[in-house]
Amino acid sequence: MNKQHLRLALIADWLPTFGGAEHVIAEFHCLWPEAPLFTTIANHGHIGPLDRANIHTSRLQYAYNLLHTHRLLLPWMPQTMENIDLRHFDVVLSSSHAIGKGVIPPPTAVHICYCHTPMRYAWEMEAQYLQDFHIPKILKGTVQKHLRRLRRWDLTSAQRVDHFIANSSTVQQRIERTYGRKSTVVHPPVSQRFFDTPLHSSVRKEYFLALGRLVPYKRFDLLVETANMLSLPLKVAGSGQDAQRLQRMAGPSVEMLGYVPDEDLPALYQGAKALLFPQLEDAGVTPLEAQACGTPVIALGKGGALDTVVNGKTGLFFEEQTVASLQSALRKFEGMQFDVKAIRSHAKAFSSDRFRSKIVSIVDEAVEAQEKRKRVGFFSNEFAVSQAFPNG
Repeated sequence: MNKQHLRLALIADWLPTFGGAEHVIAEFHCLWPEAPLFTTIANHGHIGPLDRANIHTSRLQYAYNLLHTHRLLLPWMPQTMENIDLRHFDVVLSSSHAIGKGVIPPPTAVHICYCHTPMRYAWEMEAQYLQDFHIPKILKGTVQKHLRRLRRWDLTSAQRVDHFIANSSTVQQRIERTYGRKSTVVHPPVSQRFFDTPLHSSVRKEYFLALGRLVPYKRFDLLVETANMLSLPLKVAGSGQDAQRLQRMAGPSVEMLGYVPDEDLPALYQGAKALLFPQLEDAGVTPLEAQACGTPVIALGKGGALDTVVNGKTGLFFEEQTVASLQSALRKFEGMQFDVKAIRSHAKAFSSDRFRSKIVSIVDEAVEAQEKRKRVGFFSNEFAVSQAFPNG
């Protein structure tokens, strides 16, 4: 397999918007701009730099164009992934938090999966997802039966991966617990634009900041409740299904910003006293973006934040998703001093350049290992033939 002529395919679960998983795919696209990107559906015009990629969607795209949601199509997605024709590729690089790793690569190809998590709604958060998506009681039995089938398929499809990459230590442990597979940790990348913004010591730090998709599990309601109680100046940036509920909860010290364009984020981060990060995330790039702007992070001390925030140096942890625990951390924070340059320096270990270098190294090593297996297999077959026919 000549590295100069490797035929590489990129795989994504689905592309309805440009979020954390899509940032990773965008980095893959920067490394291999000519590689085709296969996925189930894509919301063209709303996926940032991926709009310029060579995207191949499935037949489900027609249904998505009518329904404007990919969630209703989930029962058909595993088979759709398996039907993607990858016969002409040497390397398959998938980004998966659900069904992306379920493609069937040719026997001669190497499949590397950047795993954001094993399917959370199938393995870890079934009850919460049934509640969040308001599944009627009459349908819960059917949905749960489907999730059991999905778990069996998920275990089977994990064996199609030659090498797993985990986006955090938490996910690394989950991959081993769920699939019985080892993995290499490569944290999600921070865009260079956050490092390019100069650090200004004169910037007034007048508010706390929360940023992300406004969905129930991210617990922005905990931040709003705490801000109301303490009259804490809080800006909440983002949109999502929980936006209206949070807006109704918000007191006079809380400002709901809605969607904030990417180019405005560095200044928003720099103007914050701290980023508040109350959710349990597998990885989470938001804390890294804040630190790249010299802003400390007050985070729940679980999950991916343990990999990216240094307690007492680049931020502060609180132990429970309660007002009391967060309030205690805020009191402690007010008496602390943080070095903005040290915070940014820490974040540089998670830069896009380092991410790309690690991914290229893993792909190269996986290709070399595949070539070695082929050579061993060839000589083993030759030996077997010579033993069977010793006289030629």
